[in-house]
Amino acid sequence: MTVEYSCCETNFFIHILIIVFLVMFAGLMSGLTLGLMSMSLVDLEVLAKSGTPKDRIYAAKILPVVKNQHLLLCTLLICNAAAMETLPIFLDSLVTAWGAILISVTLILLFGEIIPQSVCTRYGLAIGATVTPFVRVLVWICFPVAYPISKLLDYMLGHGHVALFRRAELKTLVNFHGNEAGKGGELTHDETTIIAGALELTEKTASDAMTPISETFAIDVNAKLDRELMSLILEKGHSRVPVYYEQSTNIIGLILVN
Repeated sequence: MTVEYSCCETNFFIHILIIVFLVMFAGLMSGLTLGLMSMSLVDLEVLAKSGTPKDRIYAAKILPVVKNQHLLLCTLLICNAAAMETLPIFLDSLVTAWGAILISVTLILLFGEIIPQSVCTRYGLAIGATVTPFVRVLVWICFPVAYPISKLLDYMLGHGHVALFRRAELKTLVNFHGNEAGKGGELTHDETTIIAGALELTEKTASDAMTPISETFAIDVNAKLDRELMSLILEKGHSRVPVYYEQSTNIIGLILVN
């Protein structure tokens, strides 16, 4: 049987405080689920080693908690589900049944899902680092239930997944930075060109770096090094000019141009 309290009773205000706490708690769990679980271990390790000073501190605090991803995921979801399932019980003592359903859905959707996830998507690193001690406590509280489920997930899906980029993905990422170089990116166009070229080395052969002999500038061994030929050599701008005998394919030496 549902017990309803009037707005002047002490229990009424207690239930209001509990409802506010449950909504905020559910929102925090929902936001952390998106904010923490969306960051891979590779991302956090990169931030911990080469991020900004603040990002290094945040990532170092989060890494120990996120390393056991399935245990963290189970803990956050269990706490979120517990808060959402408990909310209608306290609302039912203040309003009618249909009102409790309507209000609980509205509160959870707006303040327990949309707003927290939007905030944690943008500031997930800072928020996650701030509430890390609280999350550790929740992990220990939910451990008897969350640990067996997490071990089952480890068995079925694998203990951990390291999202390393393949060469083609790295090349695309570098090219993206190259396209953004003129828009305030940290990498210049020349730097991205060098990096992209290094990633393509395994796909290139020696012939790709060579110039067809029919297109090379070479001189006959019997040619006179007069002013006109010297001007032509300097105009070509090569540091070494092949010298051939009778046929252009019969290279017998090089002229060093200083």
